[in-house]
Amino acid sequence: MFRSASIAIVALSLLLGGCIGGDDRKPAKRIKPARSYHPPARATDLDFPGIEAAVTKQCMANMGSAGFQFTPLPDRNFGGGCLAFGSVQLQNVGVPVTNLGAMRCPLAQTFAAWARYGVLPAARVYLRSEVIRIESFGTYNCRNVNGAATGRLSQHAYANAVDVAAFVLADGRRITVLGGWNGPDEDVRRFLRAIHDSGCKRFKTTLGPDYNSVHANHFHFDMGRGPFCK
Repeated sequence: MFRSASIAIVALSLLLGGCIGGDDRKPAKRIKPARSYHPPARATDLDFPGIEAAVTKQCMANMGSAGFQFTPLPDRNFGGGCLAFGSVQLQNVGVPVTNLGAMRCPLAQTFAAWARYGVLPAARVYLRSEVIRIESFGTYNCRNVNGAATGRLSQHAYANAVDVAAFVLADGRRITVLGGWNGPDEDVRRFLRAIHDSGCKRFKTTLGPDYNSVHANHFHFDMGRGPFCK
C-alpha cells in the first residue's frame, strides 16, 4: 500500500508540473542572466523555413483555425543578412494593431494569441475597459541590435520581432509603456506587468523597461533564442 501511495504522489506531481506556465494569471518565472542578451549574429544560426515549407503551412493553418486573419507574403532576401522568410501580414487579431509589417508565422501566431488571451482580458481586469487599439513600433527592420557594438543583427532583421509601445482604451485613455511602467497609477502598472509576464510565457524573448533604457518606451518580443525575460 505504501508503494502504491508513493507512485500516486509522484504521478500527481508530474501532472501539476506540466500545467505550470499555461495560465496568464500566474506570474512568469523571470530569468536573470549574468550578462546581456545577445541574439545570434547570422540568419544561418537559426532555422527560417520559407513560406512553402510544411511547418509554415501548418502554422498558417493553425492561425486560420483560431480565427486570425492574415496574408501570406513571398520570401524575401534583402541582402546584408536581412530577410523575411515564412512571413505573413497580420490583418485581424481581434483588435487593430498599428505599424505591423512582415512577421514570421510563429511570431505572428504568438503575437495574435498574446493580444487575444493576454492583453484584452488584462485590460478588463486591471483597467476595467476594453482595448480598442494596440500601437506598435513595427516588425521587420534591417538593423543591428540597439546599442550593440558587435554588429549583431536584430531579430527585427529577420521579421522575427515586434515592439509594442501603447494601448488605447474604449474609455479614451492611452496607456504607454513609457509613462505607465513606473507611473503613478497602480492599476496601469499592474496591467503592464501582467501583459509583460504573459509575453514571457509565450515569446522566446521579452524585454521591457527593466532590461535597459533603450526599452524604456516599449516591449520587445521575439521568437529567437531563449528563454529570456526581463
